[in-house]
Amino acid sequence: MCGSIAAPTCCRDVDSIFGQGRQKIVVHASENNDNLVSRKQGTSAWPAGQPGEWRQSKWLALAELLVVALIFVADAHHRIYFSKTPYLLLFGWASLWVRKIGWRGVGLRLYRDWKTSIALGVAAGVLLEDLELFVTQPLLVKWLGKQPDLETFQALHGNLKWTLVAIAGAWTLAAFGEEMVYRGYLMNRVADLLNRTRTAWIVSLMAVHIGFGLAHAYQGVTGAIDEGLMGLLLGLIYLRTGRNLAVPIIAHGVSDTIDFVLIFFGKYRGL
Repeated sequence: MCGSIAAPTCCRDVDSIFGQGRQKIVVHASENNDNLVSRKQGTSAWPAGQPGEWRQSKWLALAELLVVALIFVADAHHRIYFSKTPYLLLFGWASLWVRKIGWRGVGLRLYRDWKTSIALGVAAGVLLEDLELFVTQPLLVKWLGKQPDLETFQALHGNLKWTLVAIAGAWTLAAFGEEMVYRGYLMNRVADLLNRTRTAWIVSLMAVHIGFGLAHAYQGVTGAIDEGLMGLLLGLIYLRTGRNLAVPIIAHGVSDTIDFVLIFFGKYRGL
């Protein structure tokens, strides 16, 4: 999935998951296709008044987030074909390209090495799935009195062909696409508005995953809240691994794959 991504050398001055009020991040990419991303609170990558300063403008970040909101509204009114995720992914890519950052600059790289990335991703995916199946979902069902609406996935029960298609979609559209959009692009863009301080990352984590829950509103209130919680945990994994996307991508794919296998065998609770 990320086979062409080489592990970069990273230098971070971060005292916790979110960092402190002062933060410096320098990402040195490899010799091919390299970007140098350097950010400090209250500073820009370009001297004041120099060409290119607009790329770091908060107005640009705000305008982008308004476009994202409009895409959500269009999707809620069934004006988006198939899924909003590809549109958001393309928009995020365009933003990173225009700002000369690239996906590597927001974490699309291995976490240390392949073995570590896969091991942590699989372990995190299994833990997330256990938490959802045995803790968060049962508690939400008890409190709200409703099971998540998973009617969309009923066709997978006993149907190997559609289950394999769903698993392929889980690894591409959901695991890769959603992690790139929500954790890679949106969390960083919201944090940009608040100078990427510790508070900025906390606000970003909460705000983006309210949106992530709303993106799953088709699963009903129980499903939307549950997915929002799972997204928040994926966001914490992203931050805890130094804003690395490889681990949450793998964790997301593993968790969704377990879901679809359980549905195929008729073992998913409440379906």
